[in-house]
Order: sequence, then C-alpha cells, then structure tokens
Amino acid sequence: MGHGGGGRMSAELVEHLFVPAFGNQADAGTGDCAVFELGGARLALSTDTFVVRPLFFPGGSIGHLAVNGTVNDLAMSGAVPSHLSCGFVLEEGTELGVIGRIAQDMGAAARDAGVAVVTGDTKVVDAGHGDQVYVNTSGVGLIQAGVDIRPQRAMVGDVVIVSGSIGVHGIAIMSVREGLEFGTEISTDSAALHPLVAAMLAVTQDLHTLRDPTRGGLATSLNEIAATAGIGVRLVEKAIPVPPEVGNACALLGLDPMYVANEGKLVAFVPREHADAVLAAMRAHPLGADAAVIGECVDEHPGMVVARTAFGGTRVVDMPLGEQLPRIC
Repeated sequence: MGHGGGGRMSAELVEHLFVPAFGNQADAGTGDCAVFELGGARLALSTDTFVVRPLFFPGGSIGHLAVNGTVNDLAMSGAVPSHLSCGFVLEEGTELGVIGRIAQDMGAAARDAGVAVVTGDTKVVDAGHGDQVYVNTSGVGLIQAGVDIRPQRAMVGDVVIVSGSIGVHGIAIMSVREGLEFGTEISTDSAALHPLVAAMLAVTQDLHTLRDPTRGGLATSLNEIAATAGIGVRLVEKAIPVPPEVGNACALLGLDPMYVANEGKLVAFVPREHADAVLAAMRAHPLGADAAVIGECVDEHPGMVVARTAFGGTRVVDMPLGEQLPRIC
C-alpha cells in the first residue's frame, strides 16, 4: 500500500520498475503530465486513476475528483484542458443508482471546468474483487506559445506561494471514513484550477513551476521539486495557511498538515520580480483568495526542504516513505 501513497516508495517504484520497462519513451521526471509537440501544437497529456473510499464525502465524490484531478494535472503545465476520457471499473452488485450519481457528478464537474468527456470504457469485475467503483480519466490540453512550466525550472531566488489553506481534502475524507466529528463539517477543496492558472499567466508567462499537492501533501510536492531542480526550499512554518479545524483534526489524529492531501490547491515557484503581482492576481480570484507566500528557494541544502518553526528553530521537512492517509483520491 505504501507504493501507492505518493511518497518515496511511489517514486522508487516509478524510477526503478516502470521507467526501465517502458524504455526511452518514458518520462522519468516528476511533472504532473507529459508535454510534447504534435502537428505544430504543444500538448499536455495526463492520466490518473481514482480509488477513493468512501465514494461520496462532504463537498464532492469520486466523480468530481476524477475530473478535477486530471484537469489540474494538465493545468500545472500551463495547459488549457479540453478533452477527457473516462474508464469505469465496476464491482458486480454495485447499485446502478450509485454509478449514475457518480456519472452525473462527473458530467457536472466537466461542464464546470469547460472540458468534454469524449470517450470511455467500462469493465465489470466479480463481487469481492473491487470496491464498488474505480475511475480512470485521461486528459489533453493545449499549451500556448511562450509558456514553459516544469519542476526543472525552479531556481534559487524564486518565491514559493500556496493558493490557499492546506490539508482540507484529506481531513474531509478521513472524517467520513472514520465517523469522526470535529465540531464543524470539513468539506473537500476539490476544484478545477486552470482558471486560477490563467489569471497568473495573465500577469507573466514566466511562471517557473506549478504543482497541485495531492497525495503526500505539500511536503511531498516541495521535496519532489527541490530534488528535480537541485535547489533548497526554505519555508516559514507560521506562514503556511492551515485552517483551525484542519489543525485541530490533525492534532487529534497525530498527523502533520504538511503531509495531508489537497485537491483544489496549488503551489507556485515564481521569480521574485513577479511574485507580488502574481500573488495579487491570485488573491483577486476566488480559487486563490487565501493565497500566501510561504518560503523561497535557496542555494543551501540542495534537494532538501526545511522550515523555520514558530520557536525560531529549523526542522527538515522530509518526503514520507509511504502514506499517511490511505486512498484519498
């Protein structure tokens, strides 16, 4: 299970098993999607599989995640998402009403995101050999000329900005799964982020790196980028926006919000000269109203992420080995 948690074990599985098996055509990088040229156009292509349990949770469902997750992977390259495919793996005995509700949620999320679901596939497995519904989506989008967003471009001096409160989605899932009550309902932050990215690109096309910190949370995304770019990341812990209800839930469950999954937030590495304008544009957009500067890229400790604590000390924010919260997407 640890190999599917988005941490160090997942990275090793890709690097040492899948990439060698697929050969030179496999992308060994850590981006959210593949970027390539076809017929004179620059395209982004991504695929993702969703196995979340429960299927429905406050503010969303596996159907919403299947659309927004793939749309966001494309958006993190600066692409404008356009078309999706959809594959369903259904367990024998699953009620058609459940499947229909998920399909309706997918259709609504696709319309909200301005993308079309244009092809798909359905398979049914024997009872006991699935978990009601698994969904795979692939997506394609177009990248405009002059946009070059990838983890390799993060560099010393960049300002690190997060688009809003972290840890919300993972805690929303956990609260339903474990039947926990925290005094207030915590709803998923699942959302399609490409309109926010468009607002940022309207300020400057020179955005270096974008990432939606899903499995493994903000800490894992930052570690992947630091390792890929060969730079250090220095955070200010008190600047990282954690809602009180998420912080309290994490304290109760023994979790670190930095490692809890998000589904509607992004982290951006922005050249310092553009950081103020990009931050203002993010805060002017509903999806980035709570955006905050949380750190910077430095030439010390390349490949590592550290955080200055509220007590004036420094701690290493390492990549997790496996997973904190199982099956959050």
